[in-house]
Amino acid sequence: MTSRSLFNISLNDSTLSFDVDNGDTILSAALRNGIGLAYECNSGGCGNCSFELKDGVVEELWAEAPGLSDEARKKGRHLACQCAPASDLKISARVSNRFLAQFPPIRFKAPLIAKRMLTSDMAEFTFRVKEGSDFLPGQFAIFRLPGTDGYRAYSMANLTEDGQFWSFVIKRLPAGRATNFLFERLEVGAEIEFDGPYGLSYLQPAIDRDIICIGGGSGLSPLLSITRAAIRAPELKHRKIFFFYGARRSADHCLKHFLDQDPLIAERVKIIEVVSDEDPEWRGEKGLVHEVLKRQMAGDLDRYEYYVCGPKGMTDALQVFLSVENKVPTKQIHFDRFY
Repeated sequence: MTSRSLFNISLNDSTLSFDVDNGDTILSAALRNGIGLAYECNSGGCGNCSFELKDGVVEELWAEAPGLSDEARKKGRHLACQCAPASDLKISARVSNRFLAQFPPIRFKAPLIAKRMLTSDMAEFTFRVKEGSDFLPGQFAIFRLPGTDGYRAYSMANLTEDGQFWSFVIKRLPAGRATNFLFERLEVGAEIEFDGPYGLSYLQPAIDRDIICIGGGSGLSPLLSITRAAIRAPELKHRKIFFFYGARRSADHCLKHFLDQDPLIAERVKIIEVVSDEDPEWRGEKGLVHEVLKRQMAGDLDRYEYYVCGPKGMTDALQVFLSVENKVPTKQIHFDRFY
Protein backbone atom coordinates (compact mmCIF):
# COMPACT_ATOMS: atom_id res chain seq x y z
CA MET A 1 0.00 0.00 0.00
CA THR A 2 1.28 3.50 -0.85
CA SER A 3 2.50 5.73 1.98
CA ARG A 4 0.62 8.84 0.84
CA SER A 5 -1.10 10.66 3.70
CA LEU A 6 -4.02 12.07 1.71
CA PHE A 7 -6.32 10.49 -0.86
CA ASN A 8 -9.18 11.92 -2.90
CA ILE A 9 -12.61 10.28 -3.14
CA SER A 10 -14.80 11.05 -6.15
CA LEU A 11 -18.53 10.42 -5.59
CA ASN A 12 -21.21 9.17 -7.96
CA ASP A 13 -19.53 10.24 -11.22
CA SER A 14 -20.07 13.88 -10.26
CA THR A 15 -17.99 16.87 -9.23
CA LEU A 16 -18.58 15.93 -5.57
CA SER A 17 -15.33 14.82 -3.94
CA PHE A 18 -13.47 14.96 -0.64
CA ASP A 19 -10.07 14.14 0.82
CA VAL A 20 -9.33 11.44 3.37
CA ASP A 21 -6.45 11.79 5.82
CA ASN A 22 -4.27 8.82 6.64
CA GLY A 23 -5.91 6.77 9.41
CA ASP A 24 -9.44 7.98 8.67
CA THR A 25 -12.35 5.97 7.28
CA ILE A 26 -14.25 6.96 4.16
CA LEU A 27 -17.44 7.58 6.17
CA SER A 28 -15.84 9.76 8.84
CA ALA A 29 -13.93 11.79 6.27
CA ALA A 30 -17.11 12.43 4.30
CA LEU A 31 -18.96 13.69 7.39
CA ARG A 32 -15.98 15.83 8.44
CA ASN A 33 -16.03 17.41 4.98
CA GLY A 34 -19.72 18.28 5.06
CA ILE A 35 -20.95 15.44 2.85
CA GLY A 36 -24.04 13.52 3.97
CA LEU A 37 -22.92 9.97 3.24
CA ALA A 38 -25.60 7.53 4.39
CA TYR A 39 -24.95 5.64 7.65
CA GLU A 40 -26.47 4.60 10.96
CA CYS A 41 -24.25 2.65 13.37
CA ASN A 42 -20.70 3.55 12.17
CA SER A 43 -19.53 0.22 13.61
CA GLY A 44 -19.94 -2.28 10.76
CA GLY A 45 -23.29 -3.72 11.79
CA CYS A 46 -26.10 -2.00 9.92
CA GLY A 47 -24.86 -1.89 6.32
CA ASN A 48 -26.38 1.53 5.62
CA CYS A 49 -23.04 3.03 4.58
CA SER A 50 -22.32 0.44 1.88
CA PHE A 51 -20.87 1.73 -1.39
CA GLU A 52 -19.76 0.36 -4.75
CA LEU A 53 -16.07 0.68 -5.56
CA LYS A 54 -15.76 1.90 -9.15
CA ASP A 55 -12.02 2.49 -9.26
CA GLY A 56 -9.09 2.33 -6.87
CA VAL A 57 -7.97 0.23 -3.91
CA VAL A 58 -9.34 0.19 -0.36
CA GLU A 59 -8.00 -1.20 2.91
CA GLU A 60 -10.61 -3.29 4.73
CA LEU A 61 -10.42 -2.56 8.45
CA TRP A 62 -12.91 -5.30 9.35
CA ALA A 63 -13.35 -7.65 6.41
CA GLU A 64 -15.92 -9.82 8.22
CA ALA A 65 -18.17 -6.96 9.36
CA PRO A 66 -21.73 -8.36 9.60
CA GLY A 67 -23.31 -5.34 7.93
CA LEU A 68 -22.42 -6.65 4.47
CA SER A 69 -23.47 -10.00 3.00
CA ASP A 70 -21.14 -12.27 1.03
CA GLU A 71 -23.29 -11.64 -2.03
CA ALA A 72 -22.86 -7.87 -1.66
CA ARG A 73 -19.11 -8.30 -1.30
CA LYS A 74 -18.98 -10.33 -4.51
CA LYS A 75 -20.72 -7.45 -6.26
CA GLY A 76 -17.94 -5.09 -5.22
CA ARG A 77 -19.64 -3.40 -2.31
CA HIS A 78 -17.86 -2.24 0.84
CA LEU A 79 -18.70 -0.49 4.11
CA ALA A 80 -17.58 3.14 4.27
CA CYS A 81 -17.23 2.92 8.06
CA GLN A 82 -14.86 -0.06 7.76
CA CYS A 83 -12.73 1.06 4.81
CA ALA A 84 -9.77 3.38 4.39
CA PRO A 85 -8.48 4.36 0.95
CA ALA A 86 -5.20 2.92 -0.29
CA SER A 87 -5.35 5.09 -3.43
CA ASP A 88 -7.56 7.76 -4.93
CA LEU A 89 -11.05 6.30 -5.35
CA LYS A 90 -14.16 6.57 -7.44
CA ILE A 91 -17.21 5.26 -5.59
CA SER A 92 -20.98 5.13 -5.90
CA ALA A 93 -22.80 5.74 -2.60
CA ARG A 94 -26.06 7.08 -1.21
CA VAL A 95 -25.82 10.76 -0.24
CA SER A 96 -28.53 12.89 1.39
CA ASN A 97 -28.79 16.07 3.44
CA ARG A 98 -30.47 13.91 6.09
CA PHE A 99 -27.06 12.52 7.01
CA LEU A 100 -25.22 15.85 7.21
CA ALA A 101 -23.49 16.38 10.54
CA GLN A 102 -24.71 19.45 12.42
CA PHE A 103 -21.55 19.10 14.49
CA PRO A 104 -18.89 17.52 12.23
CA PRO A 105 -17.04 14.73 14.08
CA ILE A 106 -13.59 15.48 15.43
CA ARG A 107 -10.81 13.30 16.79
CA PHE A 108 -9.25 14.15 20.14
CA LYS A 109 -7.90 12.68 23.36
CA ALA A 110 -9.66 13.21 26.67
CA PRO A 111 -8.84 12.19 30.27
CA LEU A 112 -11.18 10.22 32.51
CA ILE A 113 -12.20 12.46 35.40
CA ALA A 114 -14.73 10.20 37.17
CA LYS A 115 -15.91 6.59 37.24
CA ARG A 116 -19.09 5.77 39.17
CA MET A 117 -20.52 2.28 39.61
CA LEU A 118 -24.30 2.24 39.17
CA THR A 119 -25.01 -1.50 39.41
CA SER A 120 -22.81 -4.60 39.54
CA ASP A 121 -22.16 -4.35 35.79
CA MET A 122 -23.03 -0.78 34.79
CA ALA A 123 -21.00 2.36 35.38
CA GLU A 124 -20.90 6.02 34.43
CA PHE A 125 -17.63 7.21 32.87
CA THR A 126 -16.99 10.96 32.62
CA PHE A 127 -14.27 12.52 30.46
CA ARG A 128 -13.10 16.13 30.24
CA VAL A 129 -13.29 17.17 26.59
CA LYS A 130 -11.94 20.10 24.61
CA GLU A 131 -13.94 23.29 24.24
CA GLY A 132 -16.34 23.14 21.32
CA SER A 133 -16.94 19.38 21.60
CA ASP A 134 -20.65 19.79 20.96
CA PHE A 135 -23.18 17.05 20.21
CA LEU A 136 -26.91 16.57 19.84
CA PRO A 137 -28.84 14.77 22.62
CA GLY A 138 -28.84 11.07 21.72
CA GLN A 139 -25.62 11.02 19.68
CA PHE A 140 -22.64 8.72 20.26
CA ALA A 141 -18.85 8.73 20.08
CA ILE A 142 -16.34 6.20 18.83
CA PHE A 143 -13.85 4.96 21.44
CA ARG A 144 -10.39 3.91 20.26
CA LEU A 145 -9.16 1.69 23.07
CA PRO A 146 -5.73 0.07 23.44
CA GLY A 147 -5.63 -3.71 23.15
CA THR A 148 -8.98 -4.02 21.40
CA ASP A 149 -9.74 -4.92 17.80
CA GLY A 150 -11.58 -2.17 15.97
CA TYR A 151 -13.51 0.62 17.65
CA ARG A 152 -16.49 0.80 20.03
CA ALA A 153 -19.48 3.13 19.94
CA TYR A 154 -20.98 4.50 23.16
CA SER A 155 -23.65 7.19 23.57
CA MET A 156 -23.33 10.33 25.65
CA ALA A 157 -25.68 10.63 28.64
CA ASN A 158 -25.23 14.31 29.45
CA LEU A 159 -25.85 17.57 27.58
CA THR A 160 -23.40 19.88 25.85
CA GLU A 161 -24.66 22.67 28.10
CA ASP A 162 -23.42 20.80 31.18
CA GLY A 163 -19.84 21.91 30.50
CA GLN A 164 -16.68 20.55 28.96
CA PHE A 165 -17.25 16.86 29.61
CA TRP A 166 -18.82 13.83 28.02
CA SER A 167 -20.51 11.25 30.25
CA PHE A 168 -21.34 7.66 29.24
CA VAL A 169 -23.40 4.93 30.92
CA ILE A 170 -21.77 1.64 29.89
CA LYS A 171 -22.70 -1.95 30.63
CA ARG A 172 -19.93 -4.47 31.15
CA LEU A 173 -20.01 -7.51 28.88
CA PRO A 174 -18.55 -10.72 30.36
CA ALA A 175 -16.31 -11.42 27.36
CA GLY A 176 -16.00 -7.84 26.14
CA ARG A 177 -12.42 -6.67 25.71
CA ALA A 178 -13.46 -3.04 25.49
CA THR A 179 -15.69 -2.98 28.56
CA ASN A 180 -13.21 -5.07 30.56
CA PHE A 181 -10.56 -2.46 29.74
CA LEU A 182 -12.86 0.38 30.78
CA PHE A 183 -13.98 -1.26 34.03
CA GLU A 184 -10.70 -2.86 35.12
CA ARG A 185 -7.78 -0.94 33.64
CA LEU A 186 -8.84 2.61 32.86
CA GLU A 187 -7.88 4.83 35.79
CA VAL A 188 -8.91 8.41 36.53
CA GLY A 189 -6.47 10.71 34.73
CA ALA A 190 -5.75 8.31 31.88
CA GLU A 191 -6.54 9.49 28.36
CA ILE A 192 -8.31 7.69 25.56
CA GLU A 193 -8.96 8.74 21.97
CA PHE A 194 -12.43 9.77 20.86
CA ASP A 195 -14.02 10.40 17.49
CA GLY A 196 -17.41 12.04 17.37
CA PRO A 197 -20.16 12.95 17.56
CA TYR A 198 -22.09 10.56 15.32
CA GLY A 199 -25.66 9.32 15.20
CA LEU A 200 -29.05 10.17 13.74
CA SER A 201 -31.34 9.16 16.64
CA TYR A 202 -31.25 12.50 18.41
CA LEU A 203 -33.94 14.68 19.96
CA GLN A 204 -36.20 16.57 17.53
CA PRO A 205 -37.45 19.46 19.71
CA ALA A 206 -39.35 21.12 16.86
CA ILE A 207 -41.71 18.13 16.53
CA ASP A 208 -44.79 18.97 18.58
CA ARG A 209 -45.76 15.57 20.00
CA ASP A 210 -45.65 13.90 23.39
CA ILE A 211 -42.51 11.79 23.78
CA ILE A 212 -41.97 8.15 24.73
CA CYS A 213 -38.43 6.97 25.49
CA ILE A 214 -37.90 3.21 25.64
CA GLY A 215 -34.63 1.62 26.71
CA GLY A 216 -32.89 -1.42 28.08
CA GLY A 217 -29.39 -2.04 29.42
CA SER A 218 -26.87 0.62 28.40
CA GLY A 219 -29.56 2.00 26.08
CA LEU A 220 -30.18 4.17 29.12
CA SER A 221 -27.30 6.47 28.15
CA PRO A 222 -28.63 8.25 25.03
CA LEU A 223 -32.15 8.31 26.44
CA LEU A 224 -30.91 10.18 29.51
CA SER A 225 -29.42 12.81 27.23
CA ILE A 226 -32.62 13.02 25.18
CA THR A 227 -34.79 13.25 28.31
CA ARG A 228 -32.59 15.89 29.92
CA ALA A 229 -32.80 17.99 26.77
CA ALA A 230 -36.54 17.47 26.28
CA ILE A 231 -37.49 18.67 29.77
CA ARG A 232 -35.47 21.86 29.17
CA ALA A 233 -36.60 22.57 25.60
CA PRO A 234 -38.96 25.59 25.49
CA GLU A 235 -40.75 24.04 22.50
CA LEU A 236 -41.67 20.98 24.59
CA LYS A 237 -42.62 22.62 27.89
CA HIS A 238 -46.29 21.64 27.49
CA ARG A 239 -45.56 18.13 26.24
CA LYS A 240 -45.78 14.91 28.25
CA ILE A 241 -42.70 12.69 28.45
CA PHE A 242 -42.75 8.98 29.30
CA PHE A 243 -39.66 6.89 30.02
CA PHE A 244 -39.90 3.07 29.89
CA TYR A 245 -36.76 1.27 31.05
CA GLY A 246 -36.39 -2.50 31.14
CA ALA A 247 -33.93 -4.70 33.02
CA ARG A 248 -33.77 -8.35 34.00
CA ARG A 249 -33.72 -7.85 37.78
CA SER A 250 -34.51 -5.08 40.22
CA ALA A 251 -30.79 -4.87 41.04
CA ASP A 252 -30.13 -3.90 37.41
CA HIS A 253 -32.12 -0.67 37.65
CA CYS A 254 -30.06 2.47 38.16
CA LEU A 255 -32.28 5.40 37.18
CA LYS A 256 -32.48 6.45 40.83
CA HIS A 257 -28.88 7.70 40.67
CA PHE A 258 -29.82 10.20 37.97
CA LEU A 259 -33.10 11.26 39.57
CA ASP A 260 -31.11 12.35 42.62
CA GLN A 261 -28.81 14.40 40.39
CA ASP A 262 -31.55 15.99 38.32
CA PRO A 263 -34.86 16.37 40.22
CA LEU A 264 -36.45 17.95 37.13
CA ILE A 265 -36.56 14.49 35.52
CA ALA A 266 -38.80 13.15 38.29
CA GLU A 267 -40.90 16.30 38.15
CA ARG A 268 -41.52 16.30 34.38
CA VAL A 269 -41.20 12.65 33.32
CA LYS A 270 -43.42 9.66 34.04
CA ILE A 271 -40.97 6.81 34.63
CA ILE A 272 -42.04 3.18 34.18
CA GLU A 273 -39.39 0.66 35.23
CA VAL A 274 -39.82 -2.94 34.13
CA VAL A 275 -38.28 -6.26 35.23
CA SER A 276 -38.38 -9.28 32.91
CA ASP A 277 -37.08 -12.07 35.20
CA GLU A 278 -38.82 -13.47 38.25
CA ASP A 279 -37.89 -11.20 41.14
CA PRO A 280 -39.81 -11.56 44.44
CA GLU A 281 -38.51 -8.18 45.63
CA TRP A 282 -39.90 -6.28 42.66
CA ARG A 283 -43.21 -4.43 43.06
CA GLY A 284 -43.27 -2.62 39.73
CA GLU A 285 -44.14 -3.63 36.18
CA LYS A 286 -43.14 -7.11 35.04
CA GLY A 287 -42.62 -8.56 31.57
CA LEU A 288 -41.10 -7.31 28.33
CA VAL A 289 -40.97 -3.59 27.68
CA HIS A 290 -43.21 -3.63 24.60
CA GLU A 291 -45.82 -5.62 26.54
CA VAL A 292 -45.79 -3.05 29.34
CA LEU A 293 -45.97 -0.25 26.80
CA LYS A 294 -49.11 -1.85 25.38
CA ARG A 295 -50.70 -2.04 28.84
CA GLN A 296 -49.73 1.45 29.92
CA MET A 297 -50.32 3.44 26.73
CA ALA A 298 -53.64 2.14 25.46
CA GLY A 299 -55.04 4.25 22.67
CA ASP A 300 -53.60 5.94 19.62
CA LEU A 301 -49.91 5.09 19.70
CA ASP A 302 -49.29 7.02 16.49
CA ARG A 303 -49.61 10.37 18.28
CA TYR A 304 -46.23 10.04 20.04
CA GLU A 305 -42.62 10.58 19.04
CA TYR A 306 -40.51 7.55 20.03
CA TYR A 307 -36.83 7.28 20.98
CA VAL A 308 -35.69 3.69 21.38
CA CYS A 309 -32.32 2.24 22.39
CA GLY A 310 -31.46 -1.22 23.66
CA PRO A 311 -30.64 -4.84 22.81
CA LYS A 312 -31.60 -6.18 19.40
CA GLY A 313 -34.38 -8.42 20.71
CA MET A 314 -36.03 -5.45 22.37
CA THR A 315 -35.73 -3.08 19.40
CA ASP A 316 -36.92 -5.75 16.94
CA ALA A 317 -39.99 -6.48 19.08
CA LEU A 318 -40.77 -2.79 19.38
CA GLN A 319 -40.43 -2.26 15.65
CA VAL A 320 -43.01 -4.97 14.99
CA PHE A 321 -45.31 -3.71 17.75
CA LEU A 322 -45.15 -0.04 16.74
CA SER A 323 -44.70 -0.10 12.97
CA VAL A 324 -46.53 -3.26 11.96
CA GLU A 325 -49.20 -3.83 14.60
CA ASN A 326 -50.01 -0.20 15.41
CA LYS A 327 -49.09 1.56 12.14
CA VAL A 328 -46.89 4.19 13.78
CA PRO A 329 -45.15 6.06 10.92
CA THR A 330 -41.47 5.20 10.60
CA LYS A 331 -40.48 8.87 10.77
CA GLN A 332 -41.86 9.03 14.34
CA ILE A 333 -39.62 6.22 15.64
CA HIS A 334 -35.95 6.98 16.25
CA PHE A 335 -34.00 3.74 16.78
CA ASP A 336 -30.50 3.62 18.23
CA ARG A 337 -29.84 -0.08 17.75
CA PHE A 338 -27.17 -2.32 19.27
CA TYR A 339 -25.16 -4.11 16.57
